[in-house]
Amino acid sequence: MAATAAGAAGAAIAPIDRDELTALTIALVNAGGENPGGTEQATAEVLVAEARRRGLEASTREVEPGRPNVFITLPGGDGEGVLFLGHSDVVPVGEGWDREPFDAHVADGRLFGRGATDMKGGLAAVLTAMASLHDAGARLSGPVTLACTVDEEETGAGIRAVVAGGLDHRYSACVVAEPTDLETVIACRGDSYLEIEVTGRAAHSGRPSDGRNAIDAAVRICNLITADQERLSAEPDPLLGHATWNTGMISGGRGTSMVAPDAHLWLDRRLMPGEDTERIREDLLERIKEAGIVGDGITVSARTTMEMPGFRTEPDHPLVAAATASLAAAGVETRVTGWTASCDGGFISRDFGIPTIVLGPGELNDQAHQPNESVRLSEIEAATRAYAMLVTTLLGPDGGASRSARQDPLPEGERS
Repeated sequence: MAATAAGAAGAAIAPIDRDELTALTIALVNAGGENPGGTEQATAEVLVAEARRRGLEASTREVEPGRPNVFITLPGGDGEGVLFLGHSDVVPVGEGWDREPFDAHVADGRLFGRGATDMKGGLAAVLTAMASLHDAGARLSGPVTLACTVDEEETGAGIRAVVAGGLDHRYSACVVAEPTDLETVIACRGDSYLEIEVTGRAAHSGRPSDGRNAIDAAVRICNLITADQERLSAEPDPLLGHATWNTGMISGGRGTSMVAPDAHLWLDRRLMPGEDTERIREDLLERIKEAGIVGDGITVSARTTMEMPGFRTEPDHPLVAAATASLAAAGVETRVTGWTASCDGGFISRDFGIPTIVLGPGELNDQAHQPNESVRLSEIEAATRAYAMLVTTLLGPDGGASRSARQDPLPEGERS
């Protein structure tokens, strides 16, 4: 089914074949990529094969065995380009499916399968948009690249490899194709995991004063976290709400008749843009010390095991204007909003200084990570049109988003 774009941008967009777009999404879903426990290799192979078939440049960089990051590029001029960002892994299938989750099927205008919404539909839309620009012979001032990373759903090994290896081009804008109901997300919270280890001294429970109870100390730490949550909740951000603490797991002790010599806490700390996880960890340890929890046989240590930074792009940035105009031209009613979730876009914003938004087909809250996951085919097609028009708006003869001041990863101490 051909799509005719409105406005000058549409002149550089070739017709979009809905059947081809649907077939590509099905192939990506059927490639699987459960994380943990699986590999993204099959998804990478689908992307690379389709990109080369459509005349685009494609390469891979292995992050771990069987886990390659994929880079697909539509060349342009010597100016700064547009970067699209996605991920090839999906969450585990889980229970409750009516049909085989990696045998995608279409019913009532929706495509069903694990990863359909998060985010194989978005990947298919980006690649097809790039191919439509290629087929139309679009003259662009800079390149368009899709960077598809592994391990987004777990520890972020793929995006960290991108940061460590750098980007091959300079980009003035980044669009993360995660599911947003085709809303333009200009700000995201980040996330971090902290592991707290409390060490005490074992003793017989008949004489507990002979020991030092690590579980009791851990409970006091939980109370400090609860108090800090009240502080964080006092001044919510209009788009993002506020930072949050969650005690996800706790373990400790050796037996009912022993004073517990050890305890562990696993904490989730959602981040506001610009927050520093090292500072958060050190502040928590300082509050623990000030509360008198450490000492007299009790020691506490903390380490950050995962960090995904948040980001914010100003609502009047040219990228935001281009996104909303392109969606409108594609026939989509949208709004500019924020996300309390997190995504790999925070690394692109923080470490490369590239203005970033999240925009993609699919319903995050209603479909992602759930049984019978699905995405509307009409949303994938609309996203494809909008992505292509956004590129021509930013990189066409009259386009050009604001140029970012820096593109290289900064030393740790210089990050915002």
